[in-house]
Amino acid sequence: MIEKGVAVPDSFDLVVIGGGPGGYAAALYGASAGLSVALVEQDKVGGTCLHRGCVPAKAFLETASVNRTVRGAQQFGIGDGVVPAVDFTVSQDRKQSVVGQLFAGLSGLIKGRGITLYNGTGTLGADGEVTITGSDGEVTRISGSNVVLAPGSLPRTVPGFVVDGRLVLTSDEFLDLATLPGRVAVIGGGAIGCEFASMLADLGSEVTMFEAMETILNGCDDDVVRTVARSFKKRGITVLAGTQVNGHTPSPDGTSTVVSYGDSQSVEVDAVVVSVGRRPRTEGLLGEGTGVTIDERGFVVVDELMATTAPGVWAVGDATATPQLAHVAFAEAIVAVRSVLGEAAVPVDYSRVPWAIYCHPEVAFAGMTEAQARSAGHDVVVKKDPFGGNSRARIIGETEGMVKVVAERRPDGSAGQVLGVHMVGPWVTEQLGAGYLAVNWEATVDEVAHFIQPHPSLSETFGEAVLALTGRGLHVG
Repeated sequence: MIEKGVAVPDSFDLVVIGGGPGGYAAALYGASAGLSVALVEQDKVGGTCLHRGCVPAKAFLETASVNRTVRGAQQFGIGDGVVPAVDFTVSQDRKQSVVGQLFAGLSGLIKGRGITLYNGTGTLGADGEVTITGSDGEVTRISGSNVVLAPGSLPRTVPGFVVDGRLVLTSDEFLDLATLPGRVAVIGGGAIGCEFASMLADLGSEVTMFEAMETILNGCDDDVVRTVARSFKKRGITVLAGTQVNGHTPSPDGTSTVVSYGDSQSVEVDAVVVSVGRRPRTEGLLGEGTGVTIDERGFVVVDELMATTAPGVWAVGDATATPQLAHVAFAEAIVAVRSVLGEAAVPVDYSRVPWAIYCHPEVAFAGMTEAQARSAGHDVVVKKDPFGGNSRARIIGETEGMVKVVAERRPDGSAGQVLGVHMVGPWVTEQLGAGYLAVNWEATVDEVAHFIQPHPSLSETFGEAVLALTGRGLHVG
């Protein structure tokens, strides 16, 4: 355990490299515990999540949701059926306002906790020394008794699609567009790709999605995937799963491009959004003699307490080979700093973290899918409750989707421990809490079924599914 608050000039109890969710969480948590903390960030605190990822993307998804609501307002007796046009410049301004307010709040927190913020690119050297190179080339050196590496990640690209910010975009460039492209190819059918495809379709773009694997949303429960795929098809999104893209040929005037795929097939679009995941941003992170190991994929190697192979150095967030989720980075930061403090730290159980995908319909889950549970050797019993039978879903006009609960089957045939909860439908990203707790507390179906869900509410769907697993469901057999 280190002695808190003891530091000489330019020497800190804790130095954090990277100001994204993992980095700023480590800095804030350490400062709250009384450590002297330095935070090194080359751009703006908040990282990709706040400035080029989670927050701005969800702001645009909310714009898409409002547009969808306005288009369907006549069924509620509102409006004359004339749908106003989307002014994407206003959407951009609103997005930037949301980001700006959150950035100001985070900056205030960092200042208020007494954290010393250095702007520049941090490189870890031997013995906890960190070299900071500013945008003007000025070099500053500080040292930390302990160091947390949180450099974040960058969008991956695919061969044949060089990002130019005009015809070929990653999430970084797309989130700064002034106008919406009319025809879009989305490469990648994972969480990011599905969010972009859903948003663009709801805002009026013609969308073609390419996914090299045989299904979109790989890793999600099969029933959830089928629900999203049906919704996409109904809304005119062309999903080409099991399809490789080969490259693209821009038009002579540079306003569109032809994407080639499969066996001599092609589609003309106005923009290509590449959303095939993110890679760790570890180039230049380490100097000589650090003792930190980076694997062949570029990830920093850590143990279950986020400690690297070098004493006194931890790593968290996207630069480690763990789920690239902001809330996972928050949790990892707490584990790392508690280890710095010499306190008991509970490792993150990555098999049970909450997942949230903000396409329409939304997807949220925790724990094993039905297929994963069976592959792991569990005898399982499953119940599904569709939102079509839920009063609140009917009231708001969002009946697409379901809640699926996977439980272990006891020797007597009854349902026991809850192994997984999978949701697809309206606002399920806000409903997962009860299912997440059930999975992580290793609760049984009987225990969870005792809890009362408010009526009418969307959360009743989870309660009904669990009650049905006891063998005595009210509305679900």
